[in-house]
Amino acid sequence: MVRHFGVFKFKEGVDDRRIAECFRAMKDMVGEIPGLLDMEYGPYSSPEGLNDGFTHGFVMTFDSEESRDAYLPHPVHERVKEVVVPALDRLVVFDFTAG
Repeated sequence: MVRHFGVFKFKEGVDDRRIAECFRAMKDMVGEIPGLLDMEYGPYSSPEGLNDGFTHGFVMTFDSEESRDAYLPHPVHERVKEVVVPALDRLVVFDFTAG
């Protein structure tokens, strides 16, 4: 299994409706992209305060590195990026193979 996770800082003025639209588009990729098993997301909720300004996070689970690699240039992913990326000020994405 491969975990693909990221954190977002949305641009100033991006409202809750627009944020929900972004994550809905991302969640809808499950079942559309082979090997993408699950996608979870939510707002930052820790009292630690170590979020460095990032406000939301997500985790995607892929069945293999090959599926993750095929997802990256997949046309559905490219369309979702057209929805999400313009709303972002900053993002970080990190992948690891689950042990």
